[in-house]
Amino acid sequence: MINREALREYTTGSLWVLPGASALAALLIGFAVSHIDVGPGSVLAPLAFQGTADDARALMIDITSTVVTVIALVLGLTVVALQLSSTQFSPRLLRNFLRDKPNQVVLSTFVATFVYTAAGLYTVGVIGGARTEDFPRLAVSGALLLMFVSLGMVVYYADHLAHSVQVDAIAKRVESSTLRVVHGHLGSSEEPAPIAPEWAVPIPAPVSGYLQTVHPEHLLPVAGRYHLHIRLRVRVGEHIVAGTVLGWMWTPSPDEPAPDPAVLTHPIEHAVRVGFERTQEQDAAFGIRQLVDMACKALSPAVNDPYTAVQAVDHLSVIFCALAVRPLGDDVVQDATGKRVVIVPARRFGDYLATMCGLIRRYGASEPTLTTALLRLLTNCAAVLPDDPERWAALDEQADLIVADATRDTAQPADLRQVKAAADHLKTIIATHRSGHADSTSR
Repeated sequence: MINREALREYTTGSLWVLPGASALAALLIGFAVSHIDVGPGSVLAPLAFQGTADDARALMIDITSTVVTVIALVLGLTVVALQLSSTQFSPRLLRNFLRDKPNQVVLSTFVATFVYTAAGLYTVGVIGGARTEDFPRLAVSGALLLMFVSLGMVVYYADHLAHSVQVDAIAKRVESSTLRVVHGHLGSSEEPAPIAPEWAVPIPAPVSGYLQTVHPEHLLPVAGRYHLHIRLRVRVGEHIVAGTVLGWMWTPSPDEPAPDPAVLTHPIEHAVRVGFERTQEQDAAFGIRQLVDMACKALSPAVNDPYTAVQAVDHLSVIFCALAVRPLGDDVVQDATGKRVVIVPARRFGDYLATMCGLIRRYGASEPTLTTALLRLLTNCAAVLPDDPERWAALDEQADLIVADATRDTAQPADLRQVKAAADHLKTIIATHRSGHADSTSR
């Protein structure tokens, strides 16, 4: 399963896989169509190319040379878009452009057109090195069809590229991919998970890299077989060095024989994937990091675009409102008896909130518009936040830090009016919740 996930992640993020497959498909289709005999009385006769063999060769040569030029143009525009995304927003957004399916489909169309027409030159107008008037007319019509499709793709690509480099389009793509992770691949154990005791045996990390995905349910059978508890040390998205502690395993009692780490060598390989880069398969924090990077980059003196930072915060609001209502905690799986447990540590709501607010408020403390946007994000979270004292405390703490930094770094007191108004509104909501919670507790 880990290998299939890694292959899927690689293929969806590679710019050559779909064009390569389309080239192979074009060869197979061209070979099949070239063997279709279209006679004068055939129903396909009106669709077959009506010119001579020389006309067909000249047409296919022109299509081939034109498509090569278009492919070079498309690749050049793609590189420009990647460079703009990297320098203007964040280098971590490059993978989103590579995974953009329309870009892959457009490039695949051009590659398929080139391969189809170039391969057709071997059969159109020549047989065994001699000229002939007998050629697959329907296949030449296919080249004409691909030419018109490619023309439409040029117009479509120009429109798509112009929209895809817009701030909201980039942020919306990150928001959507992050929400998919939030709704499906996060730990949900609110209760504190068991920690490794003194007699726990460390599990060494096999390779260096980022923890990309973990499937604790795949470790549960070996935990049951050897009567073990297993707990990983690092969270998904964090970096680990080969030979350091990936996690621990221990027996229920220190009197039992210490387990051999070798028994987990192969199960770890099948349940834990470590790669050279972070991926967003199970890592919602990576999507949040991309939007935070956009905000921080926009606040840098080289860019100086606070409104882009506000737009990034608005998209972060959607993600954090989804996180606010979701159970968050360690990913814990156990057998039917509850005696064999596998634990993967995970972030809680306060961890996500502190990472996001901390970076943005430190960079944008002197910009009241951005500070107000952060307070608005917290207010939106307060509107949907469940009755969880830990989450409400994290919300209150971040509000205090935001107001304190803004008060310290904003030069004009008049600029702080909107900040204080937003902060007072949020504090009223928090105080009302605490008062209502206290009343229900006293009853």
